[in-house]
Amino acid sequence: MKSNGNSINFSQGLKQKGGIIANGIVKNNPVFRLVLGTCPTLAVTSGAVNGMGMGLAATFVLVCSNILVSLLRKVIPDKVRIPAYVLIIATFVTLVQMILQKFIPALYESLGIYLPLIVVNCIILARAEAFASTNKVLDSALDGLGMGLGFTASLMLIGLIREFLGAGTLFYGELAGLQMGVKIAAFESVSMNIFILPAGGFLVFGILMAVINAISDYARKRKEEKEKKQIALIESAEAQQRISEAFGGASEKNGVNEVNEDVKTESGVELKNAAEGGND
Repeated sequence: MKSNGNSINFSQGLKQKGGIIANGIVKNNPVFRLVLGTCPTLAVTSGAVNGMGMGLAATFVLVCSNILVSLLRKVIPDKVRIPAYVLIIATFVTLVQMILQKFIPALYESLGIYLPLIVVNCIILARAEAFASTNKVLDSALDGLGMGLGFTASLMLIGLIREFLGAGTLFYGELAGLQMGVKIAAFESVSMNIFILPAGGFLVFGILMAVINAISDYARKRKEEKEKKQIALIESAEAQQRISEAFGGASEKNGVNEVNEDVKTESGVELKNAAEGGND
């Protein structure tokens, strides 16, 4: 029994940790659900490779800054917590800049000014303030990972659609000195350059947000309907149980009354016989 209890607690713990990661990817996606980090989302997603690079850089900063903020949450005074968070984030952003400039210069140049602007990215600052400053280190790291993966997936999706419709390519670009991606010759002649321009970014972003919100609303309504059905079934079962208990209680009461009547009848007969015997 003890081992079963430990296994249940372990599975519940894993489910809880997985829920923290899934929260940032699906339920509270920073781009499509919370609408945070819109500036880099629209600026660097002209290609999927750029979106992936920005997302991974932000993920690294998110995880590292959340860990450090969580470790120092009881040390940093409340009055200077925001400047302290910005300083921590800026440290890791500088580290990412130096790594990209050294090893992946093409991606570093593609991201441009938006890479150092990760310092004031509202996603990172918001998670440091809302989650890491009040939770343990592991949970804070998982929260940063989930939010970072959700941000990366969103940027890659937008970039993939924009470059496919705008240039007829998929993941086309240079990464760490390696040429990657494919060109689709059939789409190059019919591609629409507007999708690579800022207007195309707004268009794709708006359509994706509408579609994702519609799917989320549909899933929420289905869940609410399922919960209502379950509640109705439970209430029906409880009502049937109350009715059966009521009738069962009445039959028991009737049975007790019948026994009492029999006892009274038998006692009356005995008393009558005794009286007649005495008269004889």
